[in-house]
Amino acid sequence: MNRIEQLFNRKSERVLNVYFTAGYPTLNDTVSIMQSLEASGADLIEIGIPFSDPIADGPTIQESNGIALDNGMTLKLLLEQLEGVREKVNIPIILMGYINPIVQYGIEAFCQKCEEVGVDGLILPDLPMFEYLEVYKPLFEKHGLLNIFLITPQTSESRIREIDENSNGFIYMVSSASTTGAKTGISQDQEAYFSRIKEMNLKNPTLIGFGISNKETFDKACENANGAIIGSAFIKAISQEGEVANNINEFIQSVKG
Repeated sequence: MNRIEQLFNRKSERVLNVYFTAGYPTLNDTVSIMQSLEASGADLIEIGIPFSDPIADGPTIQESNGIALDNGMTLKLLLEQLEGVREKVNIPIILMGYINPIVQYGIEAFCQKCEEVGVDGLILPDLPMFEYLEVYKPLFEKHGLLNIFLITPQTSESRIREIDENSNGFIYMVSSASTTGAKTGISQDQEAYFSRIKEMNLKNPTLIGFGISNKETFDKACENANGAIIGSAFIKAISQEGEVANNINEFIQSVKG
């Protein structure tokens, strides 16, 4: 069984998925950040593949993408850095990125390499459902990769049902119609959206992302979903002065409480 499915089989509440951009803050931080995240209590790791036009991301992650690219990070190098990572990190690993670099790398070669290094799932916001079903799904399944779809407050019920039917692992609930980045708390409209999705009793677990930045917003998300995803606030935490491992541990403990 895929590690993501194993996770949700044993834990259905307060699942913490943490995003960071590969190659940030420095080129060779990828594996050490993963080790610190697992040691600090994160349940899932989402590694961003740096891209020059990250359309779903706000200023903080956009900037980290730019710095990572300037540092020399590429998809090829990231996959090389992940060789042997399963000897050091046990929790599920998801790669998040945009389809262009993966097409350039080669879909079959990419999927094969992901399987070799121990990647469990993919988040590709610009991969259309029909294309996934016709072209990508057989390849992903062949190599044990779960594809995680996103939904937003504007996603219709019929579309959410279709996504739920064609998903495994979990569904990524985008908290609002915006890009990533910390917002000022959770609004009443967002709570209504969370409740609406909860009442749909989807077969897949749900994690809420975009705007989740601290214990208050993590707790609120966990009242309405199986957990949450934190990205921009974590990027800011590892950007601060001091030992990165210590910054990671302090941040994770502050969120989990």
